[in-house]
Amino acid sequence: MNKTKLFSHSRLSSFEQCKLKYKFRYIDQIIPEIEKTIESHLGNAVHSSLEWLYRQVKYGIVPPIDELISFYSNKWKEDYEVGIPIVKKNLTIEHYFNKGIQFLVNYYTEHKPFDDNTIDVEKEIEISLDESGLYKIRGYIDRLAHNLKTGEYEVHDYKTSNSFPSDEQIENDRQLALYAIAIKEIYGKEKVVRLVWHYLSFNKKIHSSRTNEQLENLKRETIELIKEIETTKNFTPTKSALCHWCEYKPICPVWGNKVPEKQTKLNNF
Repeated sequence: MNKTKLFSHSRLSSFEQCKLKYKFRYIDQIIPEIEKTIESHLGNAVHSSLEWLYRQVKYGIVPPIDELISFYSNKWKEDYEVGIPIVKKNLTIEHYFNKGIQFLVNYYTEHKPFDDNTIDVEKEIEISLDESGLYKIRGYIDRLAHNLKTGEYEVHDYKTSNSFPSDEQIENDRQLALYAIAIKEIYGKEKVVRLVWHYLSFNKKIHSSRTNEQLENLKRETIELIKEIETTKNFTPTKSALCHWCEYKPICPVWGNKVPEKQTKLNNF
């Protein structure tokens, strides 16, 4: 009996970004000395804060903005690691901390009283890409809502990056499209699933959707990518601007570094 091949969007993206990074993380399972940058720390703190906000809303409570900021501040301090790298040397920790506050204030002001019928937050999903269930994708939806006016299900995703996507990037986005497959499996293929990205740095919201035909094509394309990963023997590095944010840069040969002989292993999918 064939063993299920379980992947995530981040795992697939890691392979596309840099095959050597993929090998370090998912094959060698090396735990980096510092697993996150200040940008990812900011993203995690903001995501956790919005998750907390909507969990309160589900209980019929709309917390005041100062409680949301207080939660964010505590989360920031709780998860902060001394020595966390700041790639942009002209910026400070305080800059990123205050940036998160601005994200939350803008979002709160725009969406209060948060009455869009949120069903769940950080919803875990697992979908089969093929009928046999051999190839599967697991992920977490930032927020799922059911629009009672349109009947559409909405997959919401929060972005804290400084880059704004092109129309082409949105139309080719794999992550939320995969999540749309999961929602259709739960509520029916005939349902319309709206994909919603919140680009917090720009205080803008982007909408898109996929047809059932597009989603079936995506399943096939994703299986082909997984097969490519499985058959890859030479995990060559890809040098790019993204290297500066890579947690494996300190051991990457592209940057003249060497992998230590002994490494702590991690477990992931």
